[in-house]
Amino acid sequence: MHQTGAVVLKAGREKSLQRRHPWVFSGAIDEVLGKVRQGETVEVRTKDGQVLGYGAYSPHSQITVRMWTFNPNEKVDHDFFRERIRRAIELRRPLIAGDDVTAYRLVYAESDGLPGVTIDRYGEYLVCQFSSAGAELWRHTIVEALGEATHASGIYERSDVDVRRKEGLRERTGLLAGKEPPDLVEIWEGRVRYLVDVKGGHKTGFYLDQRENRAYVARFAAETELLNCFSYTGSFGVAALAAGARHVTQIDSSGPALDISRKNIEINHLDPAQVEHVDGNVFQVLRRYREEGRRFDVVVLDPPKFAEARGHVQKAGRGYKDINLLGFTLLRPGGLLFTFSCSGNMEPALFQKIVADAALDAGREAQLIGRLSQASDHPVALSFPEGAYLQGLVCRVW
Repeated sequence: MHQTGAVVLKAGREKSLQRRHPWVFSGAIDEVLGKVRQGETVEVRTKDGQVLGYGAYSPHSQITVRMWTFNPNEKVDHDFFRERIRRAIELRRPLIAGDDVTAYRLVYAESDGLPGVTIDRYGEYLVCQFSSAGAELWRHTIVEALGEATHASGIYERSDVDVRRKEGLRERTGLLAGKEPPDLVEIWEGRVRYLVDVKGGHKTGFYLDQRENRAYVARFAAETELLNCFSYTGSFGVAALAAGARHVTQIDSSGPALDISRKNIEINHLDPAQVEHVDGNVFQVLRRYREEGRRFDVVVLDPPKFAEARGHVQKAGRGYKDINLLGFTLLRPGGLLFTFSCSGNMEPALFQKIVADAALDAGREAQLIGRLSQASDHPVALSFPEGAYLQGLVCRVW
């Protein structure tokens, strides 16, 4: 599966690739030479013939080429993928060493030089997501290399993401190698255990990107009443209870997710009497709490992605403003708000302004005492800022 053709860029459109940004948009292409099929490797050239590297061709996508390598002398073959996966695994070792962590991101797409390839480890199981045409073409090679490098008991696919449609691919899930994972896989983060639905849960089953932020929230949790909004399977609340919180309220609109949250309380031998699970719309529940005069020491807001595209940012801003206003209203003096956005299109300065406006409208004085981001096993290549998507602000009110 060596390159069979070439993509020639329009004059002057090579600058982003020279800065090692891995995407070539359709509007930057002057012509395609040769008969190139979806996912195949193409040589990428400037108008005057300079070879910039090799990438995967995706004729159905606005991102027509995703670069595998910027080295004109590097072959994209089986050994290429084995080496990229080996490197990604080695780079993770110091990030999780000594933390008793059994679940983390093993490969993070463009940031690990493997566009469209996401691989998460959950104990003895790996969960893969192939979201681009190039990743799809090489999936068998990637799975084979993973088996060799990790000796995982089972490798499961969760390629059930909308972005595959933009690549002309159908969604797909199922076992790729080894044995089928159980319905709930148990993982450890330090001394806290969680159950994960790797076959049907959000993303690949769990919010691995919040691991370090869960530990950060736990630092402030002792003797507090904590409100965990959009709680999913309750990880922030479980971490807080394990760290000595007096009481936790978990709110989510998914009954099955809350059922797993209850199981997480149980397997950690925590007191279920210290937890309230609320199945409902977070916005509506918080408005009710405001009317009832309920107050908390810590509020965690970890909503789903409000802005799927740049055109959605204004509407998303209204959602973030509303939920943060409610969060500020429900805090006791001296309380902490941990507020997150996983919308990559939401600029940090704009998010901070929205949160500041929410505090103002809530009539609360607030200080920014911390900034949070995705866990370090979700690195961001400096040449690919799009890899940064999760941001969090820690605000204290009085």
